[in-house]
Amino acid sequence: MVNHNTLSVRSGDLALFSFSRKIIAVAALMLFTFLQFTYSADMPKSTDVIKPTEIKTLTLKESVRTAIMNNRPIQMQEQQVDYARSGIMYATSAFLPQVDFGYNYTLNDAVPSVGQGSPGARKDPGVYFGFKNNNNLALSATESVYNGGANIATLKQAKLTLKVQDETLRQAKLDVEFEAKRLFFGLLLAYETLRIAQDLVDTAQAHYEQTKKMFDQGTASKFDVLQSKVQVSKLMPQLISAQNAIDLIMADFKKLLVIKLTDPIAVDGKLDYKLIDIMEKEFLKEAFSRNPQIILKLLGIDINKWAIEYAKAGWLPQISAMANYTFQSDSLKVLVLPRQSLWSVGAQASIALFDGFATKAKVDQAQAQYNQARLAKDDIVDQVALDIKQACLNLRESKQIIDTQKDSIGEATEALRLANVRFDNGVGINLDVLDAQTSLAQVEQNLAQGIYDYLMAKSQLNRIMGRLYSGEENYDAGY
Repeated sequence: MVNHNTLSVRSGDLALFSFSRKIIAVAALMLFTFLQFTYSADMPKSTDVIKPTEIKTLTLKESVRTAIMNNRPIQMQEQQVDYARSGIMYATSAFLPQVDFGYNYTLNDAVPSVGQGSPGARKDPGVYFGFKNNNNLALSATESVYNGGANIATLKQAKLTLKVQDETLRQAKLDVEFEAKRLFFGLLLAYETLRIAQDLVDTAQAHYEQTKKMFDQGTASKFDVLQSKVQVSKLMPQLISAQNAIDLIMADFKKLLVIKLTDPIAVDGKLDYKLIDIMEKEFLKEAFSRNPQIILKLLGIDINKWAIEYAKAGWLPQISAMANYTFQSDSLKVLVLPRQSLWSVGAQASIALFDGFATKAKVDQAQAQYNQARLAKDDIVDQVALDIKQACLNLRESKQIIDTQKDSIGEATEALRLANVRFDNGVGINLDVLDAQTSLAQVEQNLAQGIYDYLMAKSQLNRIMGRLYSGEENYDAGY
């Protein structure tokens, strides 16, 4: 017998299952359509123009400013300046009164019995002897009238310390500026070196091709062909090294400017120079007045001089004054009444008759440090004079190299032309052409190196004289 109830249930299950499959299929189709639309919206269209990463170009002025602005040691030194400025405020506080206000409660086991006193009495007797439940409200002030000049010496030292931190900050900026110039000019030299190396390889390659043609025509030997080919191979390492030098200097340059190594940048400049008059005496005079290292040594002398005065304060009297105003009562309700108050003023003076020679030892130590500071100043003055002399000599040497190499470039170019003509006509030999190529490249490299050395000598001179670059000073026009 057929069970109709069972059949009907199974038919309903099949219908429900079929309906569920349809819902799932529709949902999957909708999800796929949505994902496809989202993906296609994110993907660039065939008609879209993909813009390359923008390359930031920096001039020398922008490079120096960026390096100084982003340099972390300079930022830390700026915090030291703020710290020293706060030190002046702290030293000044010693000249101002110290005012305190406070309340305290004391439960005494026993106090003298003086009674309540007459109602018309000016003061409650308890303010003199205390109460069993003693409430005390006090306002006090103390002032150091004279402490042997120690406070004055401390304030002077604090002000000098601020100047020290300012000069240290200026020295840090000069150092970062010099490093920025060194890398900026180094990049210009590296690009020029790459150009020279590339031109030399191209010239050698062109000569090799010409020699092969001449060999095919029977006007050049197999030896000339091989010699020309080897010359191209010999020059390739120079070209590779020149490109590698650019990458290394650029990495250092980005690090100094705190720029990501993956961010593309370029420098806007030309390996050129502007002559300056070499006035050694004027340079030396300016360096003695503006060089941060000399100024720091002079400030160190002044700080140590005041350290001697601070140490001598131990021999002089110490005078202070104080004042107190108190309220005292056994009940908070009457604590601030006039009859519960007392005031007092006083002064204190003392002088050390014998301190076991401690003050003398401190004075001797301070005097020794003072003498040491004077010797250090004399030493740095001699060093600055030597640095100025060296910078001037470097300027003269670089100038002479530039002059001689400038004159030689035209001659080397003409010599290469004549060597090519002689070789093409069968009069000269292949070695003459190769030597002329190398000579021209060497002269160009010597000229570029001479210009770089001149720029660095000028930068070193400005650094010694304490000149910060702003892009406007006459001494730094044209670098």
